[in-house]
Amino acid sequence: MLILAIESSCDETAAAVSRNGREILADVVYSQAEMHALYGGVVPEIASRQHAEKVSLVAEQALRRAGVRPQQLDAVAATCAPGLIGALLVGANFAKACALALDVPFIPVHHIRGHVAACYVAFPRLEPPFTALVASGGHTVILDVGDYTRMTVLGASRDDAAGEAFDKIARVLSLPYPGGAAMDRLARQGDAQKYRLPHAQVQGAPFDFSFSGLKTAAVNLAHNASQKGESVDGPALAAGVCRAVAESIAPRVVQAALHCSRRAVVAAGGVAANSVLRRSLEQQCSAAGLALYLPPLHLCGDNGSMIAAQAYYEYLAGNTGTSAQNCYATMKASECVAKAQ
Repeated sequence: MLILAIESSCDETAAAVSRNGREILADVVYSQAEMHALYGGVVPEIASRQHAEKVSLVAEQALRRAGVRPQQLDAVAATCAPGLIGALLVGANFAKACALALDVPFIPVHHIRGHVAACYVAFPRLEPPFTALVASGGHTVILDVGDYTRMTVLGASRDDAAGEAFDKIARVLSLPYPGGAAMDRLARQGDAQKYRLPHAQVQGAPFDFSFSGLKTAAVNLAHNASQKGESVDGPALAAGVCRAVAESIAPRVVQAALHCSRRAVVAAGGVAANSVLRRSLEQQCSAAGLALYLPPLHLCGDNGSMIAAQAYYEYLAGNTGTSAQNCYATMKASECVAKAQ
């Protein structure tokens, strides 16, 4: 089964062609990071306009690289939730139009489910059930993945996601956007023990997260130093923030897996590329006797491959959409996008 998939939930316009989900024939990503770096973060209107300019180009490139003619496609998929609503609508409407013109099914895909599916591409033998962490710019979520389309949210951030905290702290340290990657690089030069930073817990919700306190504490450290005419130790602060994020996430993921009697853990999303978090997950999963699946860095960020992979399993489950399919800025990964149309 050949699927063309479009991803446009934030600031990457991506298209991929897959055969039966796990075999990726082509994956093309156009990143807007350089443009949004001028503003220190994603500007939704600019993102939507860039998607409109690039979506047909990345789709054409993906088909050409895959050696697939449009008429050979069996389905067209797109991310329909969650994300920036204007950005989502660009990709979804393009994909719906393609599906209608080719008279093939349209498959709406949940972005967070797509991140989980990136591991199916990286690890061909991986199968549910398992516990999954999805940590990205807008989401920090722990899922119990019962099968390819049945997921239960065990925990999530109550305020800022880890990626949002990274971006906002990076801005105060005058680091370029995207902040997460820049923080990771800077942290390698610093002493993670130098600054005391909070590790928040949510009362009565052991698998939930809260990163707003960490963000505020780090920003205040930098501002207070500036007001005193002093300079903050940027590498040490970056290292401390990375350590605090890892120590907030890794133990909860392991506890969630043990709570659900799962023997495997999957981590995905842009923040899963953070080297400190990856080491912490490796150490804690090893100590608990859990298998850990970490995708390569190029599959951690937003890409078309992950949407193509999840689309295949949504199709097998009968979760197809119509030309009336809508997009949603927020939606839990436990919900089926196709059923919300």
